[in-house]
Amino acid sequence: MTWFTAYALGLVLLAGTGAWAWWQPEPRAPGTGTNALWARHQWVGETHTDAEYRAFGQLLRENRITDVYFHAGPFEADGTIPPDKYKNAPALLNALKAHAPGVRAQAYLGQIRKVEGKGVIEIGDARVQEEILRTDASLLDLGFAGIHYDFEPIYPDDTAFLRLLARTRDLTHARGRLVSAALEQPTLEDGLQPVFKALASRTGTVRYPPRPTEKYLRDVADLADQVAIMTYDTQMPTQALAGWHFAHHTERVLRLIGDRTTVFMGVPTYRPVTGWAENLEVALRGVRRGVDDLPRAPRRPFGVGIYADWTTSPAQWARYRANWLTPAT
Repeated sequence: MTWFTAYALGLVLLAGTGAWAWWQPEPRAPGTGTNALWARHQWVGETHTDAEYRAFGQLLRENRITDVYFHAGPFEADGTIPPDKYKNAPALLNALKAHAPGVRAQAYLGQIRKVEGKGVIEIGDARVQEEILRTDASLLDLGFAGIHYDFEPIYPDDTAFLRLLARTRDLTHARGRLVSAALEQPTLEDGLQPVFKALASRTGTVRYPPRPTEKYLRDVADLADQVAIMTYDTQMPTQALAGWHFAHHTERVLRLIGDRTTVFMGVPTYRPVTGWAENLEVALRGVRRGVDDLPRAPRRPFGVGIYADWTTSPAQWARYRANWLTPAT
């Protein structure tokens, strides 16, 4: 073993030990009663019985879910969505009024962005934007409480998405509805973005990571009623480091935009790549530790976004309530 290898291993052990010690104290911050859930496409695409709707409504109420993002897309390349894909939406929305009044059902829409010739949709194209807005309007006509966008990737210099978001806000606000957006967690250091651009492309083997800068995150927050941060898939090797990831991004995001918009920090109920380290309990504890680090509470509501309803078992819902809802008032 060379001196350099030994030195590197020493740094790793030191960081791991420090993270473990930091992770031990119990969070002081309680959970909240403002929370979101990403829901599977079958709710809008297939028929369901009243018993199924009733059970789903009870689940939402019991777990204090205020917003559900029902997958209703994806967009076609031209910005349209065949109505047959969401043919069950009217029945779903009527059932939610009966069994989960007050829960906001938003149409969850997105697609893979076309970047340097690869991908599906070019949202910067004026004709495509017009079709997207017409599709949004059709879904709002059905009774959805808002439009939730998840276009990927979104880069820190992405003005096309900001233009679309601004136009969608005008559309939804004119009808008394919401617009929300899912984003990756922000960059660790904004100043490194020029380096990433110089060393990596957007489509090659070494890719420029699509992480919003602090400025871009604030720009989105000023246009969206809600921002959901896709904080999961940390790929951290230990629970302490995975918890630090959730805590760091929670503190940073809420400090940056918590006074501007409602924020949901995404937490996983599926099994990530490093599932031995990253799980629902670790994520929820990390979010609460991040709230602990804030100098004051955000002025706008905040909570967690559960990804996703199709991967959340009854046992996981119970763990969610025990780790997030029980401490809440």
